[in-house]
Amino acid sequence: MAIKIFCDFDGTITEGDNIVNLIKEFAPPSARELTSEVLNGNISIREGVEKMFSTIPSTKKQEMTDYVISRTLIRDGFNDFIQFVNNQQVELKVVSGGLDFFVHPILKDYLPTSAILCNRTDFTNQNVKIHWDYSCDENCQNDCGMCKPTVMRKFSNSDDFIIVIGDSITDLQIAKEADLIFARDFLKDKCEELSLPYIPFQNFNDIRSSLEKEVLV
Repeated sequence: MAIKIFCDFDGTITEGDNIVNLIKEFAPPSARELTSEVLNGNISIREGVEKMFSTIPSTKKQEMTDYVISRTLIRDGFNDFIQFVNNQQVELKVVSGGLDFFVHPILKDYLPTSAILCNRTDFTNQNVKIHWDYSCDENCQNDCGMCKPTVMRKFSNSDDFIIVIGDSITDLQIAKEADLIFARDFLKDKCEELSLPYIPFQNFNDIRSSLEKEVLV
């Protein structure tokens, strides 16, 4: 058995949600309304994100990149957490519903590219197009786009101890299959609603402390 951690990016590693912030800043008002449709479950995550970004001209690539990088705050304790899991020889993968043009630059000083899984962005056409390289396998029918349970199945074995760290609707399905959940914000509320056991956290120091006490003993 191995311990494997699957960690969200936007709103978890970062203080804010970059997808939401980009839509608010660069998409027309009609696209912004899709955010609530996704959160309410009226449309799939893939459909919602795809439609929202398809309203943004590809010429905005550099402006969007600069916007995100200049405003991103990494949650306290993340760098020490990376060192901690490396020392413990625990495999960590960042699994993000975010987009490569900002996820990779932000994380380049923290993790190797192989540990970062996210969606690809295509700026070659008039408007932004997203490529879903980690879409749902035959075991998931939720049209996730970035399907985190599919990623978990691909990169773990059935006897592994799975830890999920997240904050949003994109983390809910993988959280349902985890052995241990660290949750905040929307995911925390859904865990309570669905009676999923979880550990709340504010920063990565909290997570490291809990792992030292409850898992890596």
